[in-house]
Amino acid sequence: MSPTPEAGNLPARIAAFLNLNVRQVTNTVQLLDDGATVPFIARYRKEATGQLDEVQIGSIKDTYQKLLDLDKRRDVILKSIGDQGKLTTELRQKIESTGSITELEDLYLPYKPKRKTRATIAIEKGLEPLAKLIFGQREAAIEKKASSFLNDQVATVSDALQGARDIMAEWINEDADARQRIRNLFEREAIIRSVVRKDKETAGIKYKDYFDFAEPLRRVPSHRLLAIRRGEAEGILAVSISPDEQTALERLDRHFLRHGPSESIDQVAMAVKDSYKRLIKPSIETEFENVSKQKADQEAIKIFADNLRQLLLSPPLGQQRVLAIDPGFRTGCKVVCLDAQGNLLTNDVIYPDSRREQAQQTLLKLVAQYQIEAITIGNGTAGRETEDFVRSLNFGKTIPLFMVSEQGASIYSASEVARQEFPDQDITVRGAISIGRRLMDPLAELVKIDPKSIGVGQYQHDVDQNELKNSLDRVVESCVNQVGVSLNTASSHLLRYVSGLGPQLAQNIVEYRAQNGPFQSRDQLKKVPRLGAKAFEQSAGFLRIDKAKNPLDNSAVHPESYAVVERMARDLKCTVTDLVKKTDLQKQIKPELYVTETVGLPTLRDILAELEKPGRDPRESLAVFEYDERVRKPEDLREGMLLPGVVTNVTAFGAFVDIGVKQDGLVHISQLSNQFVSDPRQVVSVHQKVQVKVLEVDLQRKRIALTMKI
Repeated sequence: MSPTPEAGNLPARIAAFLNLNVRQVTNTVQLLDDGATVPFIARYRKEATGQLDEVQIGSIKDTYQKLLDLDKRRDVILKSIGDQGKLTTELRQKIESTGSITELEDLYLPYKPKRKTRATIAIEKGLEPLAKLIFGQREAAIEKKASSFLNDQVATVSDALQGARDIMAEWINEDADARQRIRNLFEREAIIRSVVRKDKETAGIKYKDYFDFAEPLRRVPSHRLLAIRRGEAEGILAVSISPDEQTALERLDRHFLRHGPSESIDQVAMAVKDSYKRLIKPSIETEFENVSKQKADQEAIKIFADNLRQLLLSPPLGQQRVLAIDPGFRTGCKVVCLDAQGNLLTNDVIYPDSRREQAQQTLLKLVAQYQIEAITIGNGTAGRETEDFVRSLNFGKTIPLFMVSEQGASIYSASEVARQEFPDQDITVRGAISIGRRLMDPLAELVKIDPKSIGVGQYQHDVDQNELKNSLDRVVESCVNQVGVSLNTASSHLLRYVSGLGPQLAQNIVEYRAQNGPFQSRDQLKKVPRLGAKAFEQSAGFLRIDKAKNPLDNSAVHPESYAVVERMARDLKCTVTDLVKKTDLQKQIKPELYVTETVGLPTLRDILAELEKPGRDPRESLAVFEYDERVRKPEDLREGMLLPGVVTNVTAFGAFVDIGVKQDGLVHISQLSNQFVSDPRQVVSVHQKVQVKVLEVDLQRKRIALTMKI
C-alpha cells in the first residue's frame, strides 16, 4: 500500500486504496464500528454506502483492519526508537508517512533490538571506527590503519578487516534504499527453483514434475506454487527463490561504491557481497516466499469461496415429503422418510442385490404410506445401481428421482450437531437423513458441515487456515442472509449465521421456540433472552415467518420500514395484505413520494420488489438430471463418448465433472472452450450441468480426461 498525503485519516486512506468515494467509506466504517454486519449494511444501508455491495464492504472492512494493525505497529516502532533517543524529525516523518508494513520494518531495522551478531561482536572489539573509516572510501593504506586497532581481542590485521567488513555488512543490510532495490529486483526477476532431495525420487514420485523445475516467480500459478510448497513441506523438494546474483551485486555496488582509493573500495565491495549473500538475500527471499505463498493462498481461498457459494446456493427442492437412500448395494441401503419440514418419519434397510423382491415391496409400501413426493439417492458406491433399481419400480405415479453428492455426509453423521439432532439414531441413519435434507434445502444442511469437508476447493489443507476459515465463514454468512431463514423451522446451526445472531442467540431462539411454540411475529424476537435492540436490528430483516399475521414478516422488508409500507397502503386506501397480494395496487405506488432523510430510492425500490414477490427464494428451480445409462464405472468409458455431467469442483487448472462413474473426470482449462480461457470460473461453476466428451481413460492412474470442446 503506497503512502498517502492523509496518512492519519483512515477513511481517506481506504478510499484511495480501494478507489472509492471518501463519504462511502466513512459511512461504512462508522456502521462497522457501530456493530453492523456486512450483509446488513449491504441490504439495508444503501443510502449511507452509496449502494456498495458485499464484496466492496468486505474489502473496506479488511483494509480498515489492516490499517489499524499498521498504525498500531507504527506506534510501537515510534515509541521504541524514541525510548532509544534516536527519533529525529526526519525519521519520524518517514515512519508516519509510509503506508507499507514492509517499508515500516525496513526503517525500523537499524534500531531494532538485536541478538548478538558478527557485527555486534566486532563493535564490542572496538572496530566500529575502522568500519566507518573504510566505509567512507577516502582512505588509502587500509592495512596500516587497521593495524592500529589490534588488541587482546583482535590479533591480526586480517581479523581487524574482517570485523570491519562484518559491521559494514550489517549497515548495508539495514539500508532501506538498498533493500528496496533488491526487493524490486526480486519482484521483476526472481526465479523459483525446486529440485528433488537426495534419495527421495521414489517416495516423491507424485512431485516428479518439480524434480528439476524453474519458473519466474511472478508467473507461477497459485496451484503450482502450492504443490511445490507441499513437496517442500513433505521433505521431497528443496526450494529456492532468487534473481541473478551478479545483477543483484551490481545494483548494490552502484548504491554503495564510490570513487576513491582501491583499497577502501575493495573492502566495501567484499562487505557488499557478504551482506547480500548472508543477510539481504535470505531475508528478502523469506519475504518473497511468504508473499508468494500468501498470494497463492488468497487465490486458492477465493476459488474455494466461489465454489462454496455456488454449492450453498444450489437449487432446493423445497418443502416436499422425501424418501432418501444412502446406497450400499451389497451391504444394504439405509432408507429414511422425511416430512416436508425434514423431520424423520421412519427408517429401514433394504438389500436390492440379495433380497430384491423384499426391497421392492418395502419401497412401494414406504412411498404409499408416507405420501412420498420425491426420491433422492447418494452418489457414492452403488449409487448408480441403486438408481437403476428404483427406476425399475412402478409407484403408480410419477415421482422425480435425484442424485445428490454425499461429500461430507459421513462427517456430519458423526458430528456433535448430528448427535444433538438425532441422539437415538446411528450414523448410517443420520447420513441418509442428511442426503434427503440436502435435496430439500442444500444451504440449511451444508452449513452443518465444516466447509473444508465438502470437497470443492484445491490445496485447502495447505493454505493459511485462519484466512480460509474467515473467508468461508463470510461466504456462509452471505449465502444464509441472501436466501433468508425460516424462523420457525431453522436449526440453531443455521440461525447462528444470520446477521447479528451467533451461536448463543441462535440457541436461545431455538429454546424459546421450543418453550413457547412457533413465533407469530418478528416483534416477538425481542422476548428472546439476551436478544437486544442491536441484535434485533441486524437480524430481523433476514428472518422469515411463514403465514404470519403481518405478511411483511415473511419478506425481506425490514421492520424499520413497515411504517413506510403502511403509509403506502393508507394512501391507496387498502391494507398491507392487499398491497402484498395485488400487483395492480403496487403499480400505483410512486416511490419518490416516500423519500425521507433516512429512506431513499434504493431502499424504496427494494421494498417494492419485495411487495411484488415477498420472501422469494433467490435460488434457481431444481431440475431433474439423468446420467448416461451406458456408463456405470470407468471401465464402461470409451474415447469419444458424449456424456452429460455435473461440475463438482472448479480449480485454477480446470473443472472436475461427475459423469456417473463414481470418479470425477477432469476438463483441463485448455479443454473448457474453443476460446482462450484464463480463469475456469469464467466458463463453469459448481453444480452446472454440462455436456462433455471423453478424451482419455487411464484406469491404472485412475484418471479421466474430458473436453467441453464439442
